[in-house]
Amino acid sequence: MKKNNSNKNVIWHQSMITKESRQKKHKHKSLIIWFTGLSGSGKSTIANALQNKLYENNVSVYLLDGDNLRHGINKNLTFTEDDRKENIRRTAEIGKLFVDAGIVVLAALISPFQEDRMNARILFEVDEFIEVYVKCSLHECELRDPKGLYKKARKGEIKQFTGIDQPYEVPKNPEIIINTNELSIEECVKIISSYLYEKVHLMHHKGGDHP
Repeated sequence: MKKNNSNKNVIWHQSMITKESRQKKHKHKSLIIWFTGLSGSGKSTIANALQNKLYENNVSVYLLDGDNLRHGINKNLTFTEDDRKENIRRTAEIGKLFVDAGIVVLAALISPFQEDRMNARILFEVDEFIEVYVKCSLHECELRDPKGLYKKARKGEIKQFTGIDQPYEVPKNPEIIINTNELSIEECVKIISSYLYEKVHLMHHKGGDHP
């Protein structure tokens, strides 16, 4: 997990315990599942349900929710394009620490820009970053509007709101697409968990079957 820093006086200190050793301790592979989609598409709800399923199957898992992070480490960030980039950068770096610790981390953020999601992806090994596009039409998201944010955005009370006055760039090649216009929470969780066990071999250290 070596980092690059332009300051030559900052030297990386190598840990005696490796990521692979931690994975064996947890008895499963570690990775990050990155949920992206419009506000109201169901990212946090599905991520939470998936977290419960993985936890019940003895997977060490943790959820990084975009809104929750803005109450703490990202509370000084606004919703300008630059601050959104920093929001994604910080979240990805936190996620990398979790993965290095041998944990499965779920990250649920709108993350509207392709470049930012790609910058997050390159921090991880090829099979450690699973992008899940939570597809849902803007019309349906506005109908749901669980936090009343679309209504405020339409009234001009919230600026730079994704889907209204700030664009959302649809992922080009996500590992998984779940359409919440058509699928239930349970169906979405089943699709993702099947991918994790069958394609990524999440439990390869445990040697067990798909639970």
